Amino acid sequence: MFIIFYFINILCLMIIWDSFHSQSWAVFYAALVVLVASICILLVQAIKRLHDIGLDWKYSLYLLIPPPLNFIGFIWLAAKKGQDGENEYGPDPRKTDVI
Repeated sequence: MFIIFYFINILCLMIIWDSFHSQSWAVFYAALVVLVASICILLVQAIKRLHDIGLDWKYSLYLLIPPPLNFIGFIWLAAKKGQDGENEYGPDPRKTDVI
């Protein structure tokens, strides 16, 4: 999911750049709305993932560094194994047994 929204962000940035130079303001503002929405979704997912790892939400602010530098952070979030069992942020999300 990180990868999909990451590439949506890059696509929106390219559309914003192009529409700014061609002065297509409707496309510019539409892409800006999509960009802000996808950044919010990415931050929420990153905070959930950081809590699964056992880290605070403040580390998600490092992901606001412009692309492609923040791609390293997203790769790390995708590859890092979560904590086993409960942590201070709640139960293990991988444990799906209800019985």
